[in-house]
Amino acid sequence: MFGALELGLIYGAMALGVYLTFKVLNFPDLTVDGSFTTGGATAASLIIAGVNPFLATAAAIGAGLVAGYITGLLHTKGGIDGLLAGILTMIGLWSINLRIMGKANLPLLREDTVFTPLRENMWLGSWISIAILLIFALILKFAIDWFLTTDLGLAIQATGNNREMIRSLGVNTDNTTMLTLALSNGFVALCGALIAQYQGFSDISMGIGLILVGLASVILGQAVFGSRNIFVASLGALLGSVIYRLIIFLALRAGLDTNDMKLTTALLVVIALLLPRWGFLKRIPSLKGRGNRAPASVPAGTTDMKGPAEIADVSTTSGAGAGKEG
Repeated sequence: MFGALELGLIYGAMALGVYLTFKVLNFPDLTVDGSFTTGGATAASLIIAGVNPFLATAAAIGAGLVAGYITGLLHTKGGIDGLLAGILTMIGLWSINLRIMGKANLPLLREDTVFTPLRENMWLGSWISIAILLIFALILKFAIDWFLTTDLGLAIQATGNNREMIRSLGVNTDNTTMLTLALSNGFVALCGALIAQYQGFSDISMGIGLILVGLASVILGQAVFGSRNIFVASLGALLGSVIYRLIIFLALRAGLDTNDMKLTTALLVVIALLLPRWGFLKRIPSLKGRGNRAPASVPAGTTDMKGPAEIADVSTTSGAGAGKEG
C-alpha cells in the first residue's frame, strides 16, 4: 500500500504534464511515451557518470523540455498534424534514448540517487516518505496553478479554448503551443528520472503505454473531483494518479495477472468517461460538487473580478458569438 501511494505521488508529476497538454492546451500529445524514457535515460546515464543525482534530474527535465519543444516546432512551424508530430518525436526518441544509455537497460542499484537518503534512514515505504513526496507533488501543483493565472498562462488557456479568437487579439499561438508542450514534457521527463531512481534502473521500454496511464489519471481525477477551476482540475489530476495506482495495487492483490494491466488501464479510462454521462457521480456528494458551486453574487456597484477559468470561458463564448455573427 505504501509503495502504491509513493508511486502515485511520483507519477503525479507526469499526470500534471498530461493535464497541461490534453486539458489546458487541448492538444493530443503522444510525445509522453518517449520523453518519459528520455528523462530516465538522461538521469541514469549522468548518475552512473558520477554527476550529482539532483543535477542529473535537472538535466533530465531539460531533455524533456527539448523533446516537447521539437514536437511544438513540427506542429506549428512544420504544419504537421499535432497527433502525428507527437508520434514522430516519440519514435525518434527511441533511438536517441538508446544512444543516451548505450544499451537497453542501466542499473542504478549501487549508485546514489535522490532517494538514497530515504533508503538509508529506512523512510521509504513509510508515512515519512509519503509526506515528503506529497509536499513535492503539491509544490508542482501550486506552481502550475500560479503559472496558469499569469498573463502568459491565461494566453495558454485561451489558446486551448479558442485559438482563432486569441490570435486576433495579438497573441502568438505558435509560441504558447510550443511553450506548453515543452513544459508538459519537462514534467513528464522529471517523472521518468524519479521513477528510474526509485525503481533502481532505467529501461528503454519503461515509457511504453505511459500516455494511457496519464490519461487514466487525469480522467479519473476529474471524473471524481470535477474541473470547475484550475485549482480543482490540477488537484484532480494529481489525486487521480494516486487513485489509479491504488486501483492497480488492489487488482494485483486480488490475483490479476500482470499481463492484463494495460487492459485494466483501458477499462478504467472507459469507466471514468462513461460514469459522468450516466449520472452516477452526481448522486455521490463529493469534492466535485464543491468545485462546481455557483459563484457568489457580487453586490451592486462593485466590479466582478473574474478568475482565470472564467476568463477562458468568456474567450470561448466570445469566439462562438463571433462565429455566429459572421
